[in-house]
Amino acid sequence: MRVALCQIVSTPDPAANLELVADGLREAAAAGARLVVFPEATMACFGVPLAPLAEPLDGPWATEVRRLAAEAGITAVVGMFTPAGDGRVANTLLVTGPGVEAHYDKIHLFDAFGFAESRTVAPGAEPLVVEVDGTRVGVTTCYDVRFPGLFTTLAERGATAIVTAASWGAGEGKREQWELLVRARALDSTSWVVACGQADPRTAGVEPGGKAPTGIGYSTVATPTGTVHEQLADAPGVLVTELDPEAVDRARASIPVLANRRF
Repeated sequence: MRVALCQIVSTPDPAANLELVADGLREAAAAGARLVVFPEATMACFGVPLAPLAEPLDGPWATEVRRLAAEAGITAVVGMFTPAGDGRVANTLLVTGPGVEAHYDKIHLFDAFGFAESRTVAPGAEPLVVEVDGTRVGVTTCYDVRFPGLFTTLAERGATAIVTAASWGAGEGKREQWELLVRARALDSTSWVVACGQADPRTAGVEPGGKAPTGIGYSTVATPTGTVHEQLADAPGVLVTELDPEAVDRARASIPVLANRRF
């Protein structure tokens, strides 16, 4: 399956960010991708009040993403925020395209490195696997990548490719952790991991402030044996690559960790 990773720098303006989604979808479709992944917080960057921006899944922002994906004839994974009902929001990935309509609310919230996502975001509870052109695709968000059990659960539910949409926090050693974790989760689940993050905002002339995780770039595709297949640098860009389903079969035959694990 051909996939595209659209590494962008979200702004605080959801309308402006829709233009980034439209551009990315057009470029991905022109390159023949069947699945396009945008980062967490595509709707609006972290570091701004999220509750006033959040919209339901049938609201105008998500409706326009659906229209754009349908127009491009491609399945899109796009980060947004939806009302949670308790004054907080859900950190949601909208998954929409031909024959696909689903969403995933981030399960593991980023209460780490001095940031408390749970203060404004309510956690999700249910893992998600969807089917895109015959490929079972698991869906995860950012901090989820630190939790191997979610990835092995998705693989047990049939996923052979797992998407991770992120807005990774900057800091000493964080790039190294990002790459290591993406590769490790691919090896844990013997699945392709397609990890698309926000670009470093400084590459777009925006100086990040505070502790909000606004992105470092380095979107990465890892093979089922944990090697880096392809990777972007820190600036905005689109990466289009092929996922070989037979690589999953080979990995699971030679490294049968899913079959052998006891806990």
